[in-house]
Formats: sequence, C-alpha cells, structure tokens
Amino acid sequence: MQTVVVLALDDTIAFDLATPVETFSRVRLPDDRPGYRVVVAGPEPEVGAGPLRLVVGDGLDALDRADLVVVPGRNDPSKPTPPPVLEALRSAAERGSRIASVCVGAFTLAEAGLLDGKDATTHWLAAEQLARAYPAVRVDPDVLFTDNGQILTSAGAASGLDLCLHIIREDHGMAVAADAARLAVVPLHRSGGQAQYILRNRPTYQTATLEPVLSWIEENAHRGLTLTDIAEAAGTSVRTLTRRFTAEVGQSPVQWLAGVRIRHAQELLETTDHTVDRIASRTGFPTPSNFRTQFTQTVGVTPSTYRKTFRA
Repeated sequence: MQTVVVLALDDTIAFDLATPVETFSRVRLPDDRPGYRVVVAGPEPEVGAGPLRLVVGDGLDALDRADLVVVPGRNDPSKPTPPPVLEALRSAAERGSRIASVCVGAFTLAEAGLLDGKDATTHWLAAEQLARAYPAVRVDPDVLFTDNGQILTSAGAASGLDLCLHIIREDHGMAVAADAARLAVVPLHRSGGQAQYILRNRPTYQTATLEPVLSWIEENAHRGLTLTDIAEAAGTSVRTLTRRFTAEVGQSPVQWLAGVRIRHAQELLETTDHTVDRIASRTGFPTPSNFRTQFTQTVGVTPSTYRKTFRA
C-alpha cells in the first residue's frame, strides 16, 4: 500500500487539503483492499485553515515514509515557507517520492526549487505571479494539471481532484480511477483545460498610458479593426503603440484585441441563444471558421462545448 502524506501548513486552504485526503482515502482495489494510506503531517500540531483550526496528526518526519507528498495551497501564496518544510520536501524528492501540489501549492514547490526547469501550473489568477517570482519555472496557465513524472502540479480548486484521479489512474489503472471518480460524482476526464475558465483582457485592467485605448478597444472590438486603427485611436505610431502594449500588458495590440473578442464571445455563448455564426459576426471575427479556430485554440474547447458547460 502506498503512503500519501498531505502537508498541512498554517494558512492552508481547507478545500485543497481535504481533496487529496478524501480522494485517496476512499480508493479501493479490486480485491477490496485500500489503495493508499493517507497521513496529514506538518511542522506544527495545529494549523489555521481560514475559519477552521486543524489538528495535525504527524510531524515532518512522516515525509520520510511517503510515496507521494501532496502540498495544498495557502491563502497567501507569497508567504515564506518555513525552512524545515522546504528541506523536508527536497529530501523527499531526493529519495524518489513523488511531490504534487494543489492550486497555489505550486508556490511552495517552486520555493523549494523542485519546479526549476519543469512545466507547472497553478490557479490562473496566480499564474502570472508564479512566473514572475520563479522565472526558472515553465508556467502554463491553461492546463488543469502537469505531470513531470516525479513532480506534479494542478490548477485551482477542483483541478486538484483531476490530478488525484490522474495519479490513481497511473498507479492502479482505469477501472480503479473510474470507481474513484464515481464516488466523487465527477467525470474521470474533463474536456479542455483551465483555459476555458480564464477571464481574458478584462476592462478593469489598470495601466497608466494605455487605459484610454483599452477602453476604446472594448467598445469597438466588434469592428474590423487593424493595427493602424488602434494606433490612430491611441494618437500614436504603430511602433510606439506596440512597444507600450508589450511593456504594460505583455501582449501585442492585436493579441489584446483577440482576447477581448474571445471574452465577448464567451459572454454571448453563456447568455444568449445566438448561433455561433452570429456571435462570430457580432464580436468582430472575419469569418465563422476563423472564430471557431481562434476560440478553440485559445479556450481549449469548441464554442458549442463551452456553451454546454457554462450556459446558465
């Protein structure tokens, strides 16, 4: 039986901690043996978890016996991790234990140096912060989880469950993982990735010199705009406009425009019965096929699948 150690740090997100505890502890093998032994461990005997206080059963020495260590996120992911915890994680990795993070638990793995040179994800709201803080990490904000073999990460909230089911499938096969998914009343595999949940290029984006033109794009994205049109609206040259966009929002003006159009299309898919062709026309895409292609590449699912998932 494999031992799963779920790390409990102060300020942990209770949902992130409970997900692996419940998911792994309920796994049963075909002969009805438990698939995992689950232990909650941490540097302190009691930790805060938002409005909860949690009693921690084991100390950090439990990581010495772990086949898998799961690191939940903390409400403040930028809060420094106690050095003994970082050392325990590094030692577990050196012994060959798998290390997985849930949501912003990726910050703890990155702080320990376990994500350097590896693919990683986290909640899409924190992905940019993770990439800035740890430039050696290859952050992908669009996926539900990443698997580097020994080191794994998951995106926000329910993506931790996706990762747990992935690990169970790798360890015990499809049938055991499917049973675990049924117990959790979730699909074994979700279509698309985290990309479909991201709110792109929101109008609340604050930037000193570009705010007027961002507002103009918001109001005129349905038109067949060119880069020259945007530059004229900003009262500047194309070269200067492109430089400002790259410096302040990390995208070109055309990329920003496409993101605004995608967001507008998402809103129409969620709130109207308009056909996909009509939505393409109303949001500024040149053709319905162009819209379908760009939407699928950006969001990770087709417009029709997105509507089925998010339509109120």
